[in-house]
Amino acid sequence: MNSPNIFLEGERVFLRAFEPGDERVLAKIENHPESRITLFYAMPTSPQQQFDKIQKQIDNPNSIVLIVCDKKSGAAIGQTAFFHIDWVGRMATFYIGIADKEYRGKGLGTEIVGLMLDYAFGTLNLHRVQLHVATKNIAGIKAYKRNGFIIEGLLREAMYGNGEYHDFHLMAILKKDYKKHKNLKR
Repeated sequence: MNSPNIFLEGERVFLRAFEPGDERVLAKIENHPESRITLFYAMPTSPQQQFDKIQKQIDNPNSIVLIVCDKKSGAAIGQTAFFHIDWVGRMATFYIGIADKEYRGKGLGTEIVGLMLDYAFGTLNLHRVQLHVATKNIAGIKAYKRNGFIIEGLLREAMYGNGEYHDFHLMAILKKDYKKHKNLKR
């Protein structure tokens, strides 16, 4: 593996800036039936469309987009981001997507969430990070709770997919709660 352009590093993954070629992984996240259903993507996408989309996100000063890579192989396996960053209110919306099933269910999501929260609260000085997650996404909810997120509300029938409307949890974590959670884990 070439020397990777590591931005944030965990035990099993590292996060880095977008590089040409990553658009194929991003298209896989949005096109693959399993991740498409979990993330509620309804339209097919191409690598070129993903390249254009991520370029807009990168150019947006209220977004921070990172590519998730497997530490052993260096291969890009997903994406994580903060969107809708409110630099005055110190709040952001969090996102994570893993392309390949082989990387799901192994605790990588928990590690990625932890890296991003350390960055959000320790570097960006954010006060709040929030997200929306389908109530049926048990693995995602567990990963968020392991990192100190709490369920703040229910968005009833907020998204349509797979022939039905789905409820979503609004989950969030405040900087003070994250510090307390990290101290409890030690």
